[in-house]
Amino acid sequence: MKMRKLLLISALLVWFVCPTFADDSEKFSPEKFQAEMEQFITQEAKLTNEEASRFFPLLREMHAKQRAVYEKIKKECSNRPSNEAECKKIVQKRDVYELELKTIQQTYHNKFFKVLPALKVYDAIMAEDRFHRRAFRNWGNHRRQPPRR
Repeated sequence: MKMRKLLLISALLVWFVCPTFADDSEKFSPEKFQAEMEQFITQEAKLTNEEASRFFPLLREMHAKQRAVYEKIKKECSNRPSNEAECKKIVQKRDVYELELKTIQQTYHNKFFKVLPALKVYDAIMAEDRFHRRAFRNWGNHRRQPPRR
């Protein structure tokens, strides 16, 4: 389960950092993605307007902190090291970053409990996971189709 979450977080890295997920006629819009995700979470977790107004700023803040860590991973772990010692160092550094991501997530989950009932926090987390899985599935289907001319 933890590995699945780490894979999801890693996938989010690609989603937020790499703007080439759509062809030239359909550029990825982070703002549109964010709005669609928030609408989906609001509906799935049955958030009131007041709850949504307290929850989403925290969620956005968490994502911003996670993106900063993803940028570190991308910057420091993108080139394949040339020897055993460097490989070990990079893998260990990546482990530290992934733990940092989990710490950020845990910290914000505790903040979410202060603004939403635990049941809605759970529903919001599960809704976000479903939203991302659907987005990747749709992106994958879109990428397999031949380009329109």
